[in-house]
Amino acid sequence: MACAVNAQAIPVSQEYTEVYDFIDELITDGVIHRQTAIRPYTRKQIANMLVEAEKADSVLDKRQRKSLHYYLDVFALERDTMVSRYVQYTDSRTFSLSLANPQFSYMSPKKNCKITIEPILGMDIYGSKKGGIMKRWYGAELRMDIANHVSVWGSLRDISWNGTAMLSDDYYANNYSYDGKIEGAKLSKPEYLNNLRGAQYKEASYGGDFSDSRGGIALYSWWGSIALQRENIQWGDAYHCSNILSGRAPAAPMISLQLTPCDWFQFDYFHAWLVSNVLDSTNYFLEQAGPDELVRHYRPANKFMAANMFTFIPIKYFNFSVGNSVVYSENNVQAAYFIPIAFYKSLDHLMTKGLRTENQNSQLFLSLSVRPWDYIHLYGSFFVDEIKLRRFKPSSPDKNPISYLAGFNWSGWPLKGLSLKGEFVRTYLGCYSHSTLTTTWETNSYNMGHYMGGNGQTIFLELAYRPIRGMRIAFTYQQDTKYTVYENHRNNNVETISQKQFDRPVYKNDELHLKGIYEVHPNMYLRIDLAYNNARGYDNLEPAIPNEITGTAQDFLTRFAPIYFQGKNFTAMAGFSFGF
Repeated sequence: MACAVNAQAIPVSQEYTEVYDFIDELITDGVIHRQTAIRPYTRKQIANMLVEAEKADSVLDKRQRKSLHYYLDVFALERDTMVSRYVQYTDSRTFSLSLANPQFSYMSPKKNCKITIEPILGMDIYGSKKGGIMKRWYGAELRMDIANHVSVWGSLRDISWNGTAMLSDDYYANNYSYDGKIEGAKLSKPEYLNNLRGAQYKEASYGGDFSDSRGGIALYSWWGSIALQRENIQWGDAYHCSNILSGRAPAAPMISLQLTPCDWFQFDYFHAWLVSNVLDSTNYFLEQAGPDELVRHYRPANKFMAANMFTFIPIKYFNFSVGNSVVYSENNVQAAYFIPIAFYKSLDHLMTKGLRTENQNSQLFLSLSVRPWDYIHLYGSFFVDEIKLRRFKPSSPDKNPISYLAGFNWSGWPLKGLSLKGEFVRTYLGCYSHSTLTTTWETNSYNMGHYMGGNGQTIFLELAYRPIRGMRIAFTYQQDTKYTVYENHRNNNVETISQKQFDRPVYKNDELHLKGIYEVHPNMYLRIDLAYNNARGYDNLEPAIPNEITGTAQDFLTRFAPIYFQGKNFTAMAGFSFGF
């Protein structure tokens, strides 16, 4: 591993799944070595990993060599060479305009200015006995690297869900008694227990429109970078969904810092501006609605977050990360939380404990990854919302509100291209939540950790095979179970976490998928997904304590699952995209 892997700080979206899967395959096969707990990687990091793999070309099979050369061309500008496409106009040295896939690339003669512009276009069509749904998106992405020390990037995707009447407000309101806010039967909402990316929808009664704008500017050198950016980040090793920062919630604007001064240590920090979705009754503006009518529009309360992660690689096949964070709500940002290397719980006590005010919400996390032999990856992570040592005793009625994840990946043996993955996640009562609504582990009301939340459990298995370059066929099974649900009340918090956990399910969903994906050209995808799911709710009509949420089986099913996927369903999906 070279120390200069942090040069150029443009992140590669984790939605570009194929390059991440290929890099992970190389790491698990022992071809290259690096930490995998902090994502996204930057374009230069991936380019350097590909160059490192090129030096070990002799241990790769035919498909891996084709994939390696393919991705070396995708990341050509990061290696100071010009991209090569099938249909293009180019002078081979400074610019390339291609049609397959569409892209414009420029590199100055001195190689100190690089620009790439790519269109984004995609469509997924779902079909089942409940009707058809179309998801479409379009936009563009711009990347610039200037003077070998400044990176600027941005992308915009306009995304829309449309189709069956089941996505309309009218259908939702007329057929279900659940008293949640009527927003149409979106496939992704904060309450829904699925792994679809979260969104802040525009006003639309037919299914949902939203836009996703990401980007940033970064100053970088060989030893690290500092950036102002809006990106989805993942902390904690996971193939299905991380329980620390999953990247599922809408991206938040942040100031971020990444340091890699040597090949055995990496430090990450960010301070983010979250969206609380909690109205502040003291902060509003007035609108002249009529001649004698003024309307107050209340603003959401401020919500901020600071977090750091220290990643150590003491030996080649073992790495671990430790970190902590604080979610806080004040009138303004606190300077203390801009200290990157800090224990935020201690700073919180310093500023709030003696003033008889409510402490902010702090967390601890740990991620472990070990590859004891080639082809084997074992990993786990812990999210600690609150901890007391006595609660680990079997005799203690109240349990620590923590989440843990354990997983494995067996890849490349006995057959190259074959992999078997497994992941188990269990999250205890009280984890991710807080009695102060503005300091929960959420932004835009979406949980930033694992989507199942407290008193939830997920089992995930995947058997996948890559027969040729760019093609991946996978069979997956997952079971999501949500047990008894409680509101977080300060007055009976201990009583809540003393309830028997993982005992009485209120919602369960089993899913089987047969998926196929083929990257025809760089960032040009064809996809199919044949799926079966069985989502059902369970009655819980007699509360054990006052803050226990009760309801019928249909109440819980409507609360946690989109209408389109309630009950037993066979669903087929086909899609394509330029970009991702």
